[in-house]
Amino acid sequence: MPTHDFYFTRLIYDSGDWDVDIRMPSNVLNSLVEYTTLRIDPVERVVALSDPKMLEAPFCYLAGHKLVQFSPMERKNFERYIKGGGFLFVDDCNHDIDGLFAKSFEAEVSKIFGAKALKKIPNSHSIYSSFFHFDGPPNTGVELNGWGDDLVHDYLKAVEINGRIRLLYSNKDYGCEWDYDFRNKRFLAIDNTRFAVNIIQYALGA
Repeated sequence: MPTHDFYFTRLIYDSGDWDVDIRMPSNVLNSLVEYTTLRIDPVERVVALSDPKMLEAPFCYLAGHKLVQFSPMERKNFERYIKGGGFLFVDDCNHDIDGLFAKSFEAEVSKIFGAKALKKIPNSHSIYSSFFHFDGPPNTGVELNGWGDDLVHDYLKAVEINGRIRLLYSNKDYGCEWDYDFRNKRFLAIDNTRFAVNIIQYALGA
């Protein structure tokens, strides 16, 4: 019998920088413990995208600032994971639709799934009401402070398979927004990690 309902997997990829937002996973895991009844493994797992073990994960996270250029094995596992029912959350740490990470990652998605596969999702999508209710993707401090491309992105993008999001893609830099010691959450008027709970609850929903 498995002892956990959920564990957090960060993906290593050979290009770019994958080791960002180091406090974010423990913060998100704390929120899952606080708000849900899921049995949580408190230890972040770090697995190479090229490693077949990543295909077993219920949820994976991939992020960075720099070039994304998958190797053949990384590309193969990426496709197998998405088409096989996994859930991958990809976050652009540049919060910039024209930055190097955004352009190179979206090019990789186009190679694998086709140029029209990655689409904006409506703000009425069920991921925004899977646990807490949101009217669309919550804004981040880096957007409101005018960093990155000086835009507030009012949408997220996704690749859907059989009507379910399997790849959720953000230019909003949630990883940086949630990258703080979970004990400091008590100083926030509203817990800004609540949307992470929605993402994971949706990921586990089917």
